[in-house]
Amino acid sequence: MDLDLSPKLAKKVYSGDGGAYYAWCPNELPMLREGNIGAAKLDLEKNGLAMPRYSDSAKVAYVLQGSGVAGIVLPEKEEKVLAIKKGDAIALPFGVVTWWYNEQDTELVILFLGDTKTAHKAGSFTDFFLTGSNGIFSGFSTEFVSRAWDLEESVVKTLVGQQSGKGIVKVDTDFKMPEPKAEHRNGMTLNCEEAPLDVDIKNGGKVVVLNTKNLPLVGEVGLGADLVRLNGSAMCSPGFSCDSALQVTYIVRGSGRAQVVGVDGKRVLETTVKAGNLFIVPRFFVVSKIADPDGLEWFSIITTPNPVFTHLAGRTSVWKALSPQVLQASFNVSPDVEQKFSSKRKAEEIFFPPPN
Repeated sequence: MDLDLSPKLAKKVYSGDGGAYYAWCPNELPMLREGNIGAAKLDLEKNGLAMPRYSDSAKVAYVLQGSGVAGIVLPEKEEKVLAIKKGDAIALPFGVVTWWYNEQDTELVILFLGDTKTAHKAGSFTDFFLTGSNGIFSGFSTEFVSRAWDLEESVVKTLVGQQSGKGIVKVDTDFKMPEPKAEHRNGMTLNCEEAPLDVDIKNGGKVVVLNTKNLPLVGEVGLGADLVRLNGSAMCSPGFSCDSALQVTYIVRGSGRAQVVGVDGKRVLETTVKAGNLFIVPRFFVVSKIADPDGLEWFSIITTPNPVFTHLAGRTSVWKALSPQVLQASFNVSPDVEQKFSSKRKAEEIFFPPPN
């Protein structure tokens, strides 16, 4: 079955005085539904508050721009109030209740990528709001809420009916939101722009991998992630996920070219990617990218918490492990040609600087 793998931009789902919520639609990006992956983006203006909600999907949140405050309540735990900033990755397991707030002039933009296998709609997140005109308790009768909260019905009507906003609101400038606590970041988030590098190749690129070692909570989410920064005109080695994982890629900055090759050596995607694009590489398909002169940066989730990749070029590629005789017979070439091939890329790993 042919699938449209071309990159897509998010579309606005709803908005309020304090910002907007965007999502990628599985009708336009079929691999979302095929792979049971959801993707969305929250954009908060100054004093914007994304009111408390929970989701039908486990997710990884990544702060694309700005700084702000996040409130996170894990099931049967106390609220953690985190200061968040650009580069932060946050694991959000099932059942977590979150709110997000921006008190800065710069817009706060947060990317959400997650697994929708148990969601109401394959390829889409469904959020359940605790407050607002579409909040859960607006659907219960006043009698039920009054008994649940042990409050007079007049008070319940005020609590449930006073907030007319949906999802996102703007709070008054002089309203004081909870102050974040530094210790609440521990074990909850990892800043991918400041974390130790897993790969660092001069003039090639850098990688930080998010896994159960540096953020154990991703084990509960069931997803891994990485932030890749490719230098100008550098190339990322052709490679594939060898543990049957899907790779969902959001272009954070810059632009470049991407090619994906699938079954029977068929090139299924050849495109230019740019900031804001999202695209998905199917299981076992091979992908490679070349950055434009200004470089290319992307954030990806992989549908396993500790992903393993096989590369098809570079010092650590499978070619370096295969016997010369196997290469000669398989390529149907002479020993001289095989030797030329094997002698290349002995220093570089997965990123290749531009030719001199």
